[in-house]
Amino acid sequence: MKKAVVLCSGGLDSSTAMAMACHQKFDVFALSFDYGQRHRIEVERAKEVVSTLGIKNHLVQKLEFKGLGESALTSLKEIPKDRDMKTIASEIPPTYVPARNTIFLSFGLALAEGWGAEAIFFGANAVDYSGYPDCRPEFIRAFEKMANLATKMSVEGKLKFRIKTPLLFLSKAEIVLKGKELGVPFHLTHSCYDPAPTGISCGRCDSCKLRKRGFQEAGLEDPLPYLD
Repeated sequence: MKKAVVLCSGGLDSSTAMAMACHQKFDVFALSFDYGQRHRIEVERAKEVVSTLGIKNHLVQKLEFKGLGESALTSLKEIPKDRDMKTIASEIPPTYVPARNTIFLSFGLALAEGWGAEAIFFGANAVDYSGYPDCRPEFIRAFEKMANLATKMSVEGKLKFRIKTPLLFLSKAEIVLKGKELGVPFHLTHSCYDPAPTGISCGRCDSCKLRKRGFQEAGLEDPLPYLD
């Protein structure tokens, strides 16, 4: 059975990508990260999503990003709220974490090589998250090329690694519809950057706004409650 490592944040996108990997008959090893993010509830949600999808292998990797540059996700810096969609898509936001996806994919590559997995699924999206430089197609291509130059398994011709980004060119509404088709437990996912202490989503950060618009355009009800 072919194997795949899936980066799983517990969010809508990564959960859908994981469901797609399962649907494609990959033996999935889920990989999540506890990196000091202010919305750490996503780690617990990731565990629940992985369990619901029937995936047996799940590693939560502990990392520390504090001190590695300024990010609103790993500091007390203010999370942007109530921004319009044009602004969200036009600039690199303060929620960008320096080199985060490069680091996450590197851990995914190490796990994939050690486990003998040919594929690494990454729920990157270049449509609604175009402000993040490490979600662009050229970054994905460059990382895949590097992965096959830097690993023993690829150099010896035993594995050719593929970075699979099945959501890269889908709109948020298309992701929601795909997730529904594959039975993604939307009620267990978490997208908010600045949730209340109870875990309820703020409804006003960039991620909440994109998620809410996705469900609205898909004609479906978002099962998550929001403070607003």
